[in-house]
Amino acid sequence: MAFESLSEKLSATFKKLRGKGRLSEQDVAEAMREVRLALLEADVSYKVVKDFVKRVSERAKGAEVLESLTPGQMVVKIVNEELCALMGSENKKLNISSKSPSVCMLVGLQGAGKTTNGAKLAAYMKKQGKRPLLVACDVYRPAAIKQLETVGAQLDIPVFQMGQGDPVEIAKAGIAHAKKYGSDLVFLDTAGRLHIDEQLMDELKNIKAAADPAEILLVVDAMTGQDAVNAASAFDAALDITGVMLTKLDGDARGGAALSVTAVTGKPIKFAGVGEKLDQIEPFHPDRMAGRILGMGDVLSLIEKAEQRIDEKKAAELAERLRQNRFTLADYYDQLQQLKGMGSMEDIAGMLGMNAGALKGAKMDEKAMAHMEAVILAMTPKERENPNILGNSRKKRIAAGSGTSVMEVNRLLKQYDTMLQLFKQMNGPGGRKMKRMAKRGGFPGLGGMGGGFPGLPGM
Repeated sequence: MAFESLSEKLSATFKKLRGKGRLSEQDVAEAMREVRLALLEADVSYKVVKDFVKRVSERAKGAEVLESLTPGQMVVKIVNEELCALMGSENKKLNISSKSPSVCMLVGLQGAGKTTNGAKLAAYMKKQGKRPLLVACDVYRPAAIKQLETVGAQLDIPVFQMGQGDPVEIAKAGIAHAKKYGSDLVFLDTAGRLHIDEQLMDELKNIKAAADPAEILLVVDAMTGQDAVNAASAFDAALDITGVMLTKLDGDARGGAALSVTAVTGKPIKFAGVGEKLDQIEPFHPDRMAGRILGMGDVLSLIEKAEQRIDEKKAAELAERLRQNRFTLADYYDQLQQLKGMGSMEDIAGMLGMNAGALKGAKMDEKAMAHMEAVILAMTPKERENPNILGNSRKKRIAAGSGTSVMEVNRLLKQYDTMLQLFKQMNGPGGRKMKRMAKRGGFPGLGGMGGGFPGLPGM
């Protein structure tokens, strides 16, 4: 995940401060020197780093901190507040025009992920009750139109295209098409270039004049570091962008773009692409991101991610079965599916405020997960409902049918039995707290989030 190296360096710096009863100005100066180096190594703009460290130093050297009973915590609090301010303070929503259809113009350099992430954003807005239309205005890149049609079909979002025509006319025709067929939100997928050039900017200006977009969203690759900041400055100067979408924030990017782009352009980061799957996009919350960078966690985002993947009806049914001690292998299978959709264990650890390396190597074993699913699916409905009837002959049949071994069948049954015993404790003496979690369809240990988490294979 982006920011991992930065998070580790900042955590080490603040750990030294927490160990001191009082802070001298020299302590603060040494800590700020380490913060400055950590930010520069994360590819944050030099000017942004300079201004950031100056603001934090001025506040940290104040009497409020130096005389505080917990000066280390006060410094962390100040850094957290300044990081939030650096990234825009609060989440900004997509601009929606009062007249329909509202137009969102997607711009950016080639390779930033504009087409795919634009489609992801359209799908996200569809879940918010909008009726989006994707318009193919990139007429230069080979297969760009086909790519947009492919992701549009996968997300069940209509795509308007006129082949290799004039991008300005395509934009106008796409908006007219949206009016005619009831789409209330139009996303214009414009052409990118490998670098900024006058011809590109002139074309984008003409599309802007013709389409009158409520939102001009710059799509920026988080892995490009300072190049992303330079591109953002150029696009903003030419088009007066209204917001930024960061892509590939799940990669090993150092994070400099996220910490620099808003400070340089004054425009908010509104969304972030956090994975390759078409549902892996989320609103960008500066306060939550600051918390993750400083190792404080981001439980709110984790809960929202869980809620998006939970079928409320299934969660209610599961809660009822748990109260009756009727947790079956079919339920266990559903839990496995929900766990797969939550992302890597490292990401979950970061959201819970655990050290970035706390679950190093504790990756979910996808092969083991697939084997577990295959074993359950090879069973008959009766066997899933009542695993006690599984004798040696049935286990051999299941192993053969799932392409696994009897040992793997037994391993799954043992994990299931462990969970079953845990859930029985919920209904036993002293199980009130766990019962309350069950009513919310949650698994103990992760805050009662609906749907729950089964045992983790391969750890």
